Amino acid sequence: MSCKHYKNSPQKYYKIISFATFVGLLYACSTTKKVPEGEYLLTRNNFKFEDKKESFDEELKDYVQQKPNKKQLLFMPLSLGFYNMANPKYDTLLNEYMTYPSEMRNQKLRDSLFLKYDMKSSVGKTLFMDRLFHSWGTPPVILDQTRSEKSAESIKKRLIYRGFWDPDVSFKHALDTASRKAAVDYFIRHNDPTYIKDYYYNITDPTVKGLYWQKLDKSLIRSGQRLDQTVLEKEVTRITDLMRENGYYRFNSSNEEIYFVADSLKSKKQVPLTLEIHKDSADHPYKVATIGNIDVAIVNEAGDFPKNTVKDSLRRIRFHKMDNSYKTASLWRAVIVDSKKVYDQKSLDLTKRNFIAMNNFSILKARDSLRRGGGTSPNDSIVDVLYVLKPLPKYELKLGTDINYSQILNLGVSPSVDLTTRNVFKGAENLSTSISGTFGSIRSTKNIDKRELAYEISAQASLNFPRLLLPFNYYKLLPKRYTPTSSILLGASVQNNIGLGRVNFNTGLNYQANVNDQVSHRLTLFNTQVSLTKNKDAYYDYFSNDEDIRKDVFAGYFAGKPELGAQFNSGQVSIDYVSEEILKDIDYITSLDKPGQDLILAFMGSLVNKDRQTQDVLISSMIYNFVYNEIGKKDYPNAFYFNGKIELAGNILSIFNQKRDAGGVVTSPQRTIFGIPYAQFVKFDIDTRKYFKFNGNQTLVLRQFIGVGIPYGNSTDMPVIKSYFNGGSNDIRAWVAFGGLGPSDSQIDERVRTYMTNNVKLTTNIEYRVPFNEMYEGALFTDIGNTWSIRKPDGTGGYGDEFKFNKFLGQMGIGSGFGLRVNVAYITFRLDLAYKIYDPNKPEGDRWRFKNFQPFKPTLNIAFGYPF
Repeated sequence: MSCKHYKNSPQKYYKIISFATFVGLLYACSTTKKVPEGEYLLTRNNFKFEDKKESFDEELKDYVQQKPNKKQLLFMPLSLGFYNMANPKYDTLLNEYMTYPSEMRNQKLRDSLFLKYDMKSSVGKTLFMDRLFHSWGTPPVILDQTRSEKSAESIKKRLIYRGFWDPDVSFKHALDTASRKAAVDYFIRHNDPTYIKDYYYNITDPTVKGLYWQKLDKSLIRSGQRLDQTVLEKEVTRITDLMRENGYYRFNSSNEEIYFVADSLKSKKQVPLTLEIHKDSADHPYKVATIGNIDVAIVNEAGDFPKNTVKDSLRRIRFHKMDNSYKTASLWRAVIVDSKKVYDQKSLDLTKRNFIAMNNFSILKARDSLRRGGGTSPNDSIVDVLYVLKPLPKYELKLGTDINYSQILNLGVSPSVDLTTRNVFKGAENLSTSISGTFGSIRSTKNIDKRELAYEISAQASLNFPRLLLPFNYYKLLPKRYTPTSSILLGASVQNNIGLGRVNFNTGLNYQANVNDQVSHRLTLFNTQVSLTKNKDAYYDYFSNDEDIRKDVFAGYFAGKPELGAQFNSGQVSIDYVSEEILKDIDYITSLDKPGQDLILAFMGSLVNKDRQTQDVLISSMIYNFVYNEIGKKDYPNAFYFNGKIELAGNILSIFNQKRDAGGVVTSPQRTIFGIPYAQFVKFDIDTRKYFKFNGNQTLVLRQFIGVGIPYGNSTDMPVIKSYFNGGSNDIRAWVAFGGLGPSDSQIDERVRTYMTNNVKLTTNIEYRVPFNEMYEGALFTDIGNTWSIRKPDGTGGYGDEFKFNKFLGQMGIGSGFGLRVNVAYITFRLDLAYKIYDPNKPEGDRWRFKNFQPFKPTLNIAFGYPF
């Protein structure tokens, strides 16, 4: 922003400047508001390295005993500001108030505390805002100068642990008496590290030694590297996992069987290191354990096993059942561990996971233990396994009403009835049936500034099998450890979202396999959807904006061809006939001035919209979905997520049918099945996310979505229900769903663009999340993206919305904003306020929206759960 522009238009920026000034004053004046006289607010811990920095130096700040108040929004301690906004005279009272259980924190308790602290005049006050600020905030961190010395000692110990055996660490306090603020400077000199001169290993058991030798190339320790204790710890973990994977039951369970000895008598800079592995002081040999008995009991109560059960067996596994409610084969499929095979802890864990995933049992006991024999001495080579399972209730009924904010609906209510019937065919199959409705409001097609009632009523049934439904034995191709499952889906719905409404039917057969906790595969062998449009002939009654455009175009065309206008007005020709005549009249279109050609372009868009909104379509597709997910796994603090999907539709149907319909105004005739055109396309979706944790519990999330749908054969465009659109609470949040962004920068009239979809989509999201406390979390975000079409096989395009590599970056919509998340139990309520930053559908020179910025008129997004 230039100074000249500001001088000419100061009224456009005063709100931003005022807000920035307010935030600056809040930060500068309030941080020491509750710092006692003579004390100092700790604002910084500075680390000054007097020699070269090391890669691990960032972790040293964790060993400082006193840390400043955490900064939110990247630059200021917002939680401290909240704490200071509470009335200071209530601080002591509120500190005690918050120590009580939540169910006791009421007005009666507050009144008793008012009396206790001699605040009789406050009896009856709720202190709502003070309690809110107090709970959101954190008290100021007051410098304790004695703890700085302890912090320096902790830093020194960590440096020694990391391989620097003679570091120098000192500190100095920087006190600002006027502002009552302080900083602590830590001066750190690593000095020369201690290196591993030679690496030896002393392993008395020859089998364990041989196994270690085979995997020596995987060792994390090498001669000449720094003697870092964290590396030694990782090596111990690697060796422990290696031995347990090769049959050594509970190897190093006491954490005393593997250790390192460093000989520092001759030198503290070049130290020989020896790995020691011993079972005990007597060096008894290790034994490879094998799985012995495997018992699986199905009981009503833990005491029913074994006295009230009958034993059965299948392939070396013993089953104990009270009745024949469950087929033995269905239970066998869940058991990964195998008798007489070498012990592997992973197989035991997978078996337990499989029983839980069946959603038929609760696990009363899961035990593995060494077999006792010949008295009380254990036999350390045979491990017996026992699972005691209790069946869940046969029927489970759930009634619920959800409040939601979907991509299309505004705030809506969704009542539902769900019934789960377990063990339908005695093979742990579950039948899930549900009837649900969603009722809310949507932007009116007649007036986009208003909203109308919208609803969807649906019935779904899903039959889930804990195995693959295949006519052959697949376990050699897909082992049981992948937990393969199948499901058959059948559903129908009636919706009235945009005036015309739809009736949808769907069915499918799905296969799923989980390779491990991160990787899963899903194959939908056939996914069939039938979508039928209601009230097609009433299109222009509902889409009155399209009707206005049509009237303007028809009036202009009839001015030059009055005889055609007379035929249309008398009902001799239809709207579609006239529309086709106009589009074929190239001479007429090229003779128009710029406003006239823009109107024709909008008219073409309305015709595309009409054909898409009124289409009936049958989609029969095969879908493959690959997911790699580290989210929520404790071993992956900086989690990565990848979801790749490919869908191929219509090929089988194209073999058996050649009958065609009449086509539409802008669509060619299509082949049909039972009078319904079927779609042919291939579609690729890639969704990647990366999470970065820093400053303790703050998170930076990067997300990239790429979607491409390519129609071919019987389809010239993607079906509406498979196309991409912009906007909504999980997308580009500065625009509501179908809210005027895109496609491309085609400049189509927003009245037409409202419900436009397309077959290429790029979206980039960046979100910075800052927890205030366990319940409340703030966020700053920027969303970038748009949709485009692709050039058709015949070389024709759409209406200026084609994806082009030399233009697409300038056609991206950009929106930014901030939000609040409220975590209650397992539900996260989300409120996001977003603003348009760059709108590619505005005229050139008016796309950056800073001069039109209205801080009190954001796009409001209400949703449940994180956007990604």
